[in-house]
Amino acid sequence: MGLHPKLIDLTLERTERLLAALGHPEKKLPPIFHIAGTNGKGSTSAFLQSMLEAASLTVHRYSSPHLVNFHERIVLGGKSIPEDALADILEECERVNAGANITYFEITTVAALLAFSRAPADALLLEVGLGGRYDATNVFEKPAITLITHIGYDHQHFLGETLNEIAGEKAGILKRDVPAIIAPQADEAFDRIEREAALVSAPLFVGGQDWTAYEEQGRLVYQDTDGLLDLPLPGLVGAHQIENASMAIAALRQAPGISIDDEAIAEGLASVSWPARMQRLKQGPLVTAAGEGAEVWLDGCHNPSGGRVAAATMADLDDKLPRSLYLICAMQNTKDASAFFANFGGLARQVFTVTAPGADAAIPAAELADMAKAGGLEAQPMESLEAAVGRAVGHADAETGEPPRILICGTLYLAGHVLKEHS
Repeated sequence: MGLHPKLIDLTLERTERLLAALGHPEKKLPPIFHIAGTNGKGSTSAFLQSMLEAASLTVHRYSSPHLVNFHERIVLGGKSIPEDALADILEECERVNAGANITYFEITTVAALLAFSRAPADALLLEVGLGGRYDATNVFEKPAITLITHIGYDHQHFLGETLNEIAGEKAGILKRDVPAIIAPQADEAFDRIEREAALVSAPLFVGGQDWTAYEEQGRLVYQDTDGLLDLPLPGLVGAHQIENASMAIAALRQAPGISIDDEAIAEGLASVSWPARMQRLKQGPLVTAAGEGAEVWLDGCHNPSGGRVAAATMADLDDKLPRSLYLICAMQNTKDASAFFANFGGLARQVFTVTAPGADAAIPAAELADMAKAGGLEAQPMESLEAAVGRAVGHADAETGEPPRILICGTLYLAGHVLKEHS
């Protein structure tokens, strides 16, 4: 991190130069599932990994950012890359790069591809870092399949101010004659994806048109032109996970050369795990501080559409078991905090803000509280997570005498800090 700038500079020239110098490891990879989108990439990838592994297949996976340590980004055969292997691969990339200009994300992505090229596997799940067209992962002529999850507003200063522009950048991963799995989208986003697909003759398989998925009597029902599946509900919490799970199922049923049975899909659905995605914390100092009967949830949602999904999940929980909801939130100044908070109007009793630990672009807690207040929410800055939990417990006790429901959210920096220090 000290050797290379963390700035985002969307171009492929530096990445392609280093890959060529290393002997083109990007041409020696297992079948690639390339995944872009604003929200849902990580969950969709987690479902894919769980289902493929349930079929006894070996899976590599690349994701970003990490939560607790960098090794999480490079998963080799289902396990995070070991320390010695990571050190060796990074040293090799540094040596071959020979001091040439390259960003942190670019050289670490190249290192990941080099590691993947040297370990046999049945599939590589590759998440886009930002955008798609000029992302450092977009260096393949022909992946097995591409996926575009839900597109919303995020990173507008890099991708454009409209859904049309953002969708155009995401659709940059589409490849000639490679099937593409597309989540249900707003009309503006889908129209752009459809136009980009036509330019490269990429066949689209679209949610709501070519397949459907819904909950019925405590089961997930998935149906496409190949038939109907009656499956258990996803192991990840939230109605939105039905869409993410269905993306994974659709991809597995359309990807050439990949064949897994319905039992593996069902097992993978039920056993999936993905930290900090509507994860209920079961132990640790924060859970102890919240007290018996309280709920402490952790989610990495950090943009308006992610906030909308999180708010909907909290509303569903409230319908099943009413509790006073308190947000503990940290955010970065690259995000639309006001639009994020607007999702929780009439739902959250109070917002307690903290400054995101370890984030260079963190919004100060006091400033973030003012943003929440501007959105019509009661908000108060706090010095620490522990203090925020204590204040939520006290507020709930004074209001209703019942334990609270607490959602810690707003940035993956905060989520990673919680998982490292408090669970």
